[in-house]
Amino acid sequence: MTKQLILCDCSGTQPLNSEALSKATGLKCSRVHSALCTTQVEAAAAAISGGESVICCAQEKRFFADLAAELDQPEPPVLDLRDRAGWTADTGDLIPKMSALVAEASLQISPGKTLDVTCEGLCLILGAPDIALAAAERLQEVLGVTVLLDTDAKQPTADPANLALGRAFDVVRGKLQRAKGALGQFQVSFDALQQLDATGRQWSWTPARDGAVSDCDLILDLRGGTPLFPAPEKREGYLRADPKNPQAVADVILAASQMVGTFEKPLYLRHEPLLCAHSRASQSGCNKCLDHCPTSAISSAGDHVSIDPMICAGCGACAALCPSGAITYDAPATDAQFRRIQTLAKAYLEAGGQCPRLLVVTPHGSEMISLAARFGRGLPADVVPLEVTALNAFGHAEILAALAAGFADVSILLSPGIDRDVQETELALALAIGGAGKARLLDLTDPDALSDALYGAQAPAPLATPIRPMGSRRQIARQAAMALHPEAQQIPLPDDAPYGAVLVDLDSCTLCLSCVSLCPSGALGDNPDLPQLRFQEEACLQCGICANTCPEDAISFEPRLNLDPAALSQVVLHEEEPFACVECGALFGVKSTIEKITEKLAGKHAMFARPEMARMIQMCDDCRVQAQFHQKDSPLAGAERPRVRTTEDYLSKRRDH
Repeated sequence: MTKQLILCDCSGTQPLNSEALSKATGLKCSRVHSALCTTQVEAAAAAISGGESVICCAQEKRFFADLAAELDQPEPPVLDLRDRAGWTADTGDLIPKMSALVAEASLQISPGKTLDVTCEGLCLILGAPDIALAAAERLQEVLGVTVLLDTDAKQPTADPANLALGRAFDVVRGKLQRAKGALGQFQVSFDALQQLDATGRQWSWTPARDGAVSDCDLILDLRGGTPLFPAPEKREGYLRADPKNPQAVADVILAASQMVGTFEKPLYLRHEPLLCAHSRASQSGCNKCLDHCPTSAISSAGDHVSIDPMICAGCGACAALCPSGAITYDAPATDAQFRRIQTLAKAYLEAGGQCPRLLVVTPHGSEMISLAARFGRGLPADVVPLEVTALNAFGHAEILAALAAGFADVSILLSPGIDRDVQETELALALAIGGAGKARLLDLTDPDALSDALYGAQAPAPLATPIRPMGSRRQIARQAAMALHPEAQQIPLPDDAPYGAVLVDLDSCTLCLSCVSLCPSGALGDNPDLPQLRFQEEACLQCGICANTCPEDAISFEPRLNLDPAALSQVVLHEEEPFACVECGALFGVKSTIEKITEKLAGKHAMFARPEMARMIQMCDDCRVQAQFHQKDSPLAGAERPRVRTTEDYLSKRRDH
């Protein structure tokens, strides 16, 4: 990121040791300034002009950006060392934490992918006539407005004579049936739709029409009551306010007026449909992402799920819950998150720190940290903050990776709008794998309470020999578990965990192998030479497709994490003696199954009434076809084919005449 750190102690309110920080980070550090944003602005200008410098003051980011613009220089990167480290009541050594924050900021993280969305300003306003028409009059100069007057509204529908005489916006009435889409691509459908006919002296409504469909870019919902979409605050382009709150109505009108142009829509997720364990052959499997998507951006699409990127709000719950890795968070990418965690721990420990604690926050949590630093005790010296875009995407694998990297514990500060059930599920799984007491959720809204919770906590001992696992989230979780429990063979897990064993009732299983053909991860397999059901536990997703497929209900599950190396290889769950063909001796089928079929059909079914017919049950495929072809009254046999006539036949007939 930079070759030099430009330090400022903010009027002497935080301790900064330029020499010690330079030694810990390996970067050149400036002398410690006291007022880079005021009396020492010349030093800031010189650093910006010199390039390749980072200013350790995030509060004045805008000031330094404006200064860079005046100097015709690129905007300098900034780093917050003050709120996250310097302003604290803890008298401990701050260099390890500062070193960790500098190292994490130095990482080259690829920016997330985006998609351009164009909003031309076609706005549909819903609400009572007085509220909706007033909003339309305020927006008519900047948006293309249509007001829908609901025919089912409790108050009387506006009379055409009372509407504005201008044509600056359209007025229709009807019943809104459905709405779908997001900013720039909403589609709405109506019943009993009537348009205002303004062609004559007396305006009137056109005849009602059902099934009308239209498109719009924005929806301004001033009806109150039930919203059109789940998680309405996450649906871009859908603006909603309580009509009884004038300030809220004014706010959404102002917001709507600004939503014209081209916007960048982040693409939060990466989706690999072939890995999805949602369904196979109409047999249901994993539905975790469907059950927890707050915006209904995920829908079933046969054997896999489909994700609408325009509706996805990027909460990350699906990525944390997905057992197969078919859905991964991509803003930033999952591997970047693990690199950030491991870099923080590595830099802290290499700078001489011991027992670091990780505090995971969202931007809302970062604001709480700033308030706690300015007005309270701030963060303890051993608490390293990590700001993430989507808290729900920080699941059990990330928690375990942090513990394996050397953090003594992990605290996750909840924020508004997150799915608490998802966070609690992932935490319970991480605690079951990584050990109790090493991770927790903090449901706090008071900055002072946050400080108190962190200062009052006693961290357990961290991992003596940290590791930095690599690979998929499943692989990282397994490697972390092996480091945290080097002597363990199996770890019991909560129900619905994505790790576990398949248990087979040997008395019920007929080795039909239908489960093998539908297993989405290849955890279940067969042996082409012998009647065997084989299983690789490490690959099992516990999705349930095999159990739903089994005609004998012979399959059940045991949620657990098997750390034994045998879990990486296939083991035989069930096998039986093969049957030898009575004609050629080739092995085929299962002996017990062939014997049961013979017992039930031989001499008891019309097709197998004769002994030679019943004997075919005990033949392999090739011998059975041969026997059917040569048997008496063979269904494969036909009448004798006529002899082919040759030239000699025709010539002999002529000679005879």
